[in-house]
Amino acid sequence: MTGLSEPVDLSHVDTWIFDLDDTLYPPEAEIMAMVSERMTAFVVRQTGLPYEEARALQKGYLAEHGTTLAGLMAHHGVEPHAFLNEVHDVSLDKLIPDAELTEALSRLPGRRLVFTNGDGKHAERILGRLEIRHLFDDVFHLETANWQPKPHPDTYRLMMATHGVSPRSAVFFEDSPRNLMPAAQAGMTTVLVGPHAMEADAPWVDHRAERLAPFLKSCRVMETDR
Repeated sequence: MTGLSEPVDLSHVDTWIFDLDDTLYPPEAEIMAMVSERMTAFVVRQTGLPYEEARALQKGYLAEHGTTLAGLMAHHGVEPHAFLNEVHDVSLDKLIPDAELTEALSRLPGRRLVFTNGDGKHAERILGRLEIRHLFDDVFHLETANWQPKPHPDTYRLMMATHGVSPRSAVFFEDSPRNLMPAAQAGMTTVLVGPHAMEADAPWVDHRAERLAPFLKSCRVMETDR
């Protein structure tokens, strides 16, 4: 279990897989906080529940199904595009390009993929705002996953099959410990990212990083001619 105190050896990695929200950018951007508020408003309108009960139902669906949307689809027949277009319509004013992150991503040999429970439109918007879309080979998003979110193991299998990922030479970066478990079970190296990463004790987490860019800049990578 390694933090930033010593370089992590990722020289076996040829496929770098990243969650999107609160992983490729810090929680201080408040994107997901705003998205969550819009989700609660949607649940209030959909169910007629008072705010606090709707909030509890929203969080319950997240815990049970992996996303609030999956619960709303299963129990209320919600159309996913309408929901996602509404809840992702938030300000990106606090989200700014990070030169350190761009440099860190650029040094990684092999392929770079985004693996997100958001939809493609949201992913493209975030990556464009961060000015790093060109650094990724592809985005595996909720539509590509047939609306089945992480942490369902079938979604990981589909992602790996779609992109020909060999798990033993792949690493997955996430801010959610439970979303790292299926990756670890498949054989990937796992890295938990975020302000509380160092406190987590999930046994399937291989490495931890409070901030993504310094971790990527310091880790040992495969030597190539690239």
